[in-house]
Amino acid sequence: MTTPTTPETTVGSNRWYLSSAPIVRALVHLCIPLAAAMIVGAVYNVINAGFIGSLHDATLLAAVTLGAPLLGLVMAVGGVFGVGGGALISRLLGAAEKEPSKAAEIKHVSSFAVWGAVIVGTVLGGIGLLALDPLVMVLGADAAAAPATGAFVAVLLAFVPVLAAAFCLEQLVRAEGAARQVMVGLIASTVANVVFDILFILVLHWGVAGAALAMGLSNLGVVIYFVVWLQRHSEHISVSPRWFTLSPAVLKPVFGVGVSELLQSSFLIITSLVLNNLAAAYGDTALAAMGVAVRIAQVPEFLVMGVTLGVLPLLAYSYGKGDRPRLMSAVRVSALTVGAVTLISATTVFAFREQVITAFSDDRSVLAIGVTILTAQLVAMIVNGFAGLLTSLFQATGRAVPAIVMSVSQGVIFIPVVLLGNLWFGLTGIIWSLTITEVAVFLIGVVMWLGSRSAIDRGLAEGNAERAEAMLDQVDA
Repeated sequence: MTTPTTPETTVGSNRWYLSSAPIVRALVHLCIPLAAAMIVGAVYNVINAGFIGSLHDATLLAAVTLGAPLLGLVMAVGGVFGVGGGALISRLLGAAEKEPSKAAEIKHVSSFAVWGAVIVGTVLGGIGLLALDPLVMVLGADAAAAPATGAFVAVLLAFVPVLAAAFCLEQLVRAEGAARQVMVGLIASTVANVVFDILFILVLHWGVAGAALAMGLSNLGVVIYFVVWLQRHSEHISVSPRWFTLSPAVLKPVFGVGVSELLQSSFLIITSLVLNNLAAAYGDTALAAMGVAVRIAQVPEFLVMGVTLGVLPLLAYSYGKGDRPRLMSAVRVSALTVGAVTLISATTVFAFREQVITAFSDDRSVLAIGVTILTAQLVAMIVNGFAGLLTSLFQATGRAVPAIVMSVSQGVIFIPVVLLGNLWFGLTGIIWSLTITEVAVFLIGVVMWLGSRSAIDRGLAEGNAERAEAMLDQVDA
């Protein structure tokens, strides 16, 4: 029996790309806009480092590096609700092709996700502001970097609810296959961020506090854009508080997937804190080099993430629909794409590594350390791309345990590796510890994927059986 054609599933619609478009065309629609937006964002991070670097104060660059874990906090909060809610929404949309009643649950899921992110973000941001001075110390700031770090962190904490809501809404819009709309929102936010940077940093001379304020205001704009777009164009997703629910039918699947994002982001915060505190012993030059090199490496990393994150709604939709051939085809094509992108981009950036670092700092010591850090980051990116694809597959199919193991293993492995690396090899050991960790996490993911294939097949078969029964009931009625 063919699936009935509706305005949502007509050729060229966002839903059509999830439902029945050729895999390559679907991936182009879902991944390229997201990758473009993420690359623009990564380029902004590099430009932002250039704005701050133009002030010729290494402590300011160090402050931004030390404050980076708080962005992990935002991802932790927004990711729990956004990734968990988005994956569930895509699965429900897929299931609704044969069981239309499933679509009615989506409003409850989306409202819970958005308001959950705002509420938790507000609480955490408030706690952080009340404990600002101890928090700055925990972040690893020394006496020289503490004032700038405190200024950056204070403004960032005030905007945690906004940043969490922006990240959550991005996932929900993507869940419907609206990748182009996400791209428009993120690129517009980045452009606004640059304009605010020029105003706050170069004109008003507000330093790192101005950089944080620019980030907060630009994300407030993207929240408004996503909310307006959903109200005008989405039939199923709603951010109205009246749909908010604490039903276990919503909480369990959202947190089942979202907790892996929480743990991953939490461990990223922990690893960043450990990394910053260890690197701080080698001076602000090492921290500044790390900040510049990481931002440069983010450009190809975000290109890969555009594929691994962009494909998640397609995987979840196919799984919810019970379409195994489409699910596996999407995985294969995505893996080939990740392999090609990582090799090409890593080779290109590596070839011009000295030139790009020199563009942001003429300090020879920063250049020497930055080249080593960038090399390690690029090697890690290759295996991290495939690990990210496996994580998306686990999240899309509701495999909470493998997704959680992937998230936890990174932190559990990294901490002893970086401590031993520092003890045995000094700064070089710190730099290469993340690369070693990413390789180990990828190998763990491969083992769990091999062990999960039968469970995924059973889920596809059970979903098909339930929907076939529902269709028969409708025919009888």
